[in-house]
Amino acid sequence: MDAFLVSTGIVALAEVGDKTQLLAFILAAKFRKPWPIIAGILLATLANHGFAGAVGAWITTLMGPDTLRWVLGISFIAMAVWTLIPDKFDEEDARLARFGAFGTTLIAFFLAEMGDKTQVATVALAAQYQSLALVVAGTTVGMMIANVPAVILGGRIADRMPVRLVHGIAALIFAILGIATLLGAASAFGI
Repeated sequence: MDAFLVSTGIVALAEVGDKTQLLAFILAAKFRKPWPIIAGILLATLANHGFAGAVGAWITTLMGPDTLRWVLGISFIAMAVWTLIPDKFDEEDARLARFGAFGTTLIAFFLAEMGDKTQVATVALAAQYQSLALVVAGTTVGMMIANVPAVILGGRIADRMPVRLVHGIAALIFAILGIATLLGAASAFGI
């Protein structure tokens, strides 16, 4: 259950102010059809994070436990730093309108998540917890927690969200996970 809860919490916090959340605001304003947009976000996230989680699970077969702990610990600390860097939205992500609300959202969200911090976090969390289904379910729920209100409430909540504070909390959680993982790796060497 830790894999699900940690994955949900980290992604929900990291997603606030992320380019995909900005994309959700733009798609909601453009199409004004929340349910097809929400369905597109859900399916794109399941596909993207499913792939990322599978990569994370696969990585665990390539490395020994001690090496994996060091890689994961450093990765979580890097994610903490990355979370503090504001995202920039690329207008190209929203130019697929000819596919309708659902199709545009599905394609744009899948592409926007490629290499994004929440996708990288999914890889690391799947490797850390070695529970593909719970991590993907958690990261997907986290994406929905952050993006469904953006789609439904749009501009009414965008200016009220303390983005820097939320990113600071997410960065702190990533840093704690990284340090705890590194301490576990160091203890394997008697440090």
